Amino acid sequence: MAKHFRPWNPKQKWLLPPEITEFIPEGHASHFVRDLVVEQLDLSSILDTYDEERGYPPFHPAMMVALLLYAYTQGVFSSRKIAKACIERMDFAAVTGFQKPDFRTINVFRRRHLTALAGLFQQVLVLCRRAGLVALGHVALDGTKVKANASKHKAMSYDRMEKAENEFAELVKEWLDQAEITDLGEDSRFRNRQGDELPDWVANKVERQKKIREAMAALEAEAAEKAKANKKDDDDEPPEPPKVDPKAQRNFTDPESRIMPTKNGFEQCFNAQAAVDAEAQVIVACDVVATSADCPQLLPMVDRIKANLGRKPKVCSADAGYCSEKNLEGMATRKIKAYLATGRQKHGTKAATHAKNGKEGSLIARMRERLKRGGWRSPYRLRKQVVEPVFGQIKQAMGFRQFLFRGLARVQAEWTLVCTAHNLLKLIRATA
Repeated sequence: MAKHFRPWNPKQKWLLPPEITEFIPEGHASHFVRDLVVEQLDLSSILDTYDEERGYPPFHPAMMVALLLYAYTQGVFSSRKIAKACIERMDFAAVTGFQKPDFRTINVFRRRHLTALAGLFQQVLVLCRRAGLVALGHVALDGTKVKANASKHKAMSYDRMEKAENEFAELVKEWLDQAEITDLGEDSRFRNRQGDELPDWVANKVERQKKIREAMAALEAEAAEKAKANKKDDDDEPPEPPKVDPKAQRNFTDPESRIMPTKNGFEQCFNAQAAVDAEAQVIVACDVVATSADCPQLLPMVDRIKANLGRKPKVCSADAGYCSEKNLEGMATRKIKAYLATGRQKHGTKAATHAKNGKEGSLIARMRERLKRGGWRSPYRLRKQVVEPVFGQIKQAMGFRQFLFRGLARVQAEWTLVCTAHNLLKLIRATA
């Protein structure tokens, strides 16, 4: 007797329209993000920009916000991949209600409302606090290098710019001299063209020369500002012409990014900062800077925590990159108990050996003694397991390893959006 199988007819029409819960079960993250956006987030900064009554109705801004937030929680950042997921993935359909915006619509919406989308970070952070995921008992800070949307091979040092600028100037001058002695009567040779257009190879070099001159002017302006900042107020001597470091580099694709050291060598990067609460690894403050140094970011990040949540943390820990007399003094002024590494401890040694160990009686020396006395009971031992896993979750689990936008302001907003998605995942898991 032949075996019977269940009927299978992919082209079978539905008698009644199905509900989305028939495809995606209740309690799924897609339902959570959609309902949170609709019911709990204030989108007035986005909705108020739509005041034109004419024209074809656009996709609902709340749907687009929910789509972007959910896509980021799933590690889907490209507008083309988001649009593809709206067609192929039922969890994305649960967010959009089976609507299918194309990649251009998604990209334009994100670019247009990037600042407002970054502003949702604080609203999600408040929800995390209400859910008991933020205690502000111990906050750990750290930074990670994230690749810029630019190649390091598109960067050029100042001395190389000078050489290239001279080379291009000579090439262009040579062609112009040749064009000047060309017989102007050969109109038939050029047909409908005037005959005095620059060839493509010259036009490209002229454009390249223009970019090099702009980059050189920017580096010279930076050197002038630095010299002005270093000049003492009581110094009446006329300032010397600013000297540009010959090794100073500028990237032609994203001039605000910098070449920074990473574990894989030197890359064109931004320095992404995060302050993480120890209760549930929720990011309570974030920022992006265009310098590889972490030290100047400690106090601004602590102030951001208070601005976001209304109060400051009790304990703050960070690695040796944040340790300085100024930072320790600032933490004491803010009445925050700091645990900052004073140096990198080598294997087989009892104490850290580093230039930051400080002189006897200095704040750095006192911090070294505080860490030594605390031993394994010191809150500093929790730093690695608080903040560093967050970067692993963002880079490895979510797959965010390179910025999509260019320019420091846009990159800061993009990083804030990524951190918002990270906090959303914490909130989803806590309420599941």
